[in-house]
Amino acid sequence: MPIHSLPIDVIHLIAAGEVIDSFAAVARELCENAIDAGASRVTVSLFPDRWRIQVADNGIGIELADLQIAATAHSTSKIDDRDDLFHITSLGFRGEALHSLAQLADLEIYSRPRHSCDGWHLVYNHQGEVLRQQEIAIAPGTIINVENLFGEWEARREGLPNLNQQLRQVQTIIHHLALCYPHVSWTIEQQNRPWFQIVASKTSQQIIPQLLPKVRVHDLQYVELNILGGELGDWERVRGEEESKIQLTLGLPDRCHRHRLDWVKVAVNGRIVRAPELEQTIVSGLARTLPRDRYPICFVHLQIPPHYIDWNRHPAKVEIYLQQIEHWQSQVLKALDRALNLDVENIDDHTTQTSRIGKLLAVAEQQGVYSIPNRSISSHDENGLGLLELRAVGQVLNTYIVAEHADGLWLVEQHIAHERVLYEQITAAWQLLPLEPPIIISHLSERQIEQLQEIGLTIDPFGEGLSAIRTAPAPLLMREDLAAAITELSLGGDLQAAQVAVACRCAIRNGTLLSLPEMQSLLDRWQRTRNPRTCPHGRPIYLSFKESSLARSFRRHWVIGKSHGI
Repeated sequence: MPIHSLPIDVIHLIAAGEVIDSFAAVARELCENAIDAGASRVTVSLFPDRWRIQVADNGIGIELADLQIAATAHSTSKIDDRDDLFHITSLGFRGEALHSLAQLADLEIYSRPRHSCDGWHLVYNHQGEVLRQQEIAIAPGTIINVENLFGEWEARREGLPNLNQQLRQVQTIIHHLALCYPHVSWTIEQQNRPWFQIVASKTSQQIIPQLLPKVRVHDLQYVELNILGGELGDWERVRGEEESKIQLTLGLPDRCHRHRLDWVKVAVNGRIVRAPELEQTIVSGLARTLPRDRYPICFVHLQIPPHYIDWNRHPAKVEIYLQQIEHWQSQVLKALDRALNLDVENIDDHTTQTSRIGKLLAVAEQQGVYSIPNRSISSHDENGLGLLELRAVGQVLNTYIVAEHADGLWLVEQHIAHERVLYEQITAAWQLLPLEPPIIISHLSERQIEQLQEIGLTIDPFGEGLSAIRTAPAPLLMREDLAAAITELSLGGDLQAAQVAVACRCAIRNGTLLSLPEMQSLLDRWQRTRNPRTCPHGRPIYLSFKESSLARSFRRHWVIGKSHGI
């Protein structure tokens, strides 16, 4: 067959099949249009047996003149010229979705602009032209009805996943939009029956527990980081010093995690995208904070100037070209550090509590015969990092340090707290020092010798069945159990695993009696670590008891007269 130009209807049909490739793609395009229209409530009604989807919103609505051309090819209100392609601020911009839906299904739209009393109902043919229009009574907003999807494309219907999988895809799309736009409430129906609902909230910290029922709000930490454009130097100043923002919601590693790596999500300017570099940064930044074979819950939303992004990489916009990726990786790590800091929880309420508790204590001291020293609620280390004022008051079973602070008390396991301190010191300055004389170890297998060499130790043969170890990690150098420690290191694992093993062996053992100054020193050093919530094996280091919980346990909320039967 000679080369020839395709008919325009074939061209449009091919393009439509790329934009709308599934039942879930319809939901995605219509819900994104609702968000772009400024909706705060969206209702999605699904009828899979009829290949029908209806999306209703309370957005700004559509004028009649716009409705008449809304489903024609490449019609959009989002951009005007080629320069706008590099300043995309909306979810949709190509003008393809409604025209593609008209070609692949039966399309009708009901809409009324907010400032108008007139509502309209339009029905379109497969070219996106208006077949019928009539004036109707309708609340401000828009309802788009798509029915008989792929009705003339049976091969597409048969090639799609089964019904349950398609519905799960729709659910995922709506979950992702809810994370990016927490101020929007969602009602999802299936066959005219309620399926699930997402209540509007202030941040994604309140959204995630609605998506993951076993996760509670206080299992998560929300951090917002503002970044001035000038931080990028001359490259950014050419474009003007626009401010960027990173919103991070992290499942605290001592409270919640996943069996699969399925909840590390990255969004850029309102859309969740595949960003392998940033996802790997998150996973690496949380290394040695989670139990073995567990993965984090983390949602990062970058809100950045549009000129950093090129959306024209994937038809569904799930992949992007992001400039200055190294900068965003460093900012994500900074947000992770803030989220893992012990004193970041309820930081706004902390100042209020400081003032309130301080006044109460002052009154109590004036009326009583005692005084309470060192009652400042918070302090700062040399790096300006906010620290809790933890005061060591005792030791339980020579294992747990009892620490008092303004809002209650903590139990801190001394071994794993010290292990966290040592691990971060060791990873920051890993040193192998010479052994004089060398340690002689017998019966090391070839694999054990290779393992020690992989982590940097120098080993020489020393006769039949003997090996001379000539270097060792610095923390182990003066230990009496050095030979046993090196044998342990030879049993497997990478450099990071070796560093964990060294920290674990060198940490204070449970059962060791500590003086109050020793306990206080350990508490202070532990708080300054980057990941103070868990040990390198993922175990929680501390258990907190808030004063309010203790008060409830001892019934201190009772009225004294009533409690005495008066």
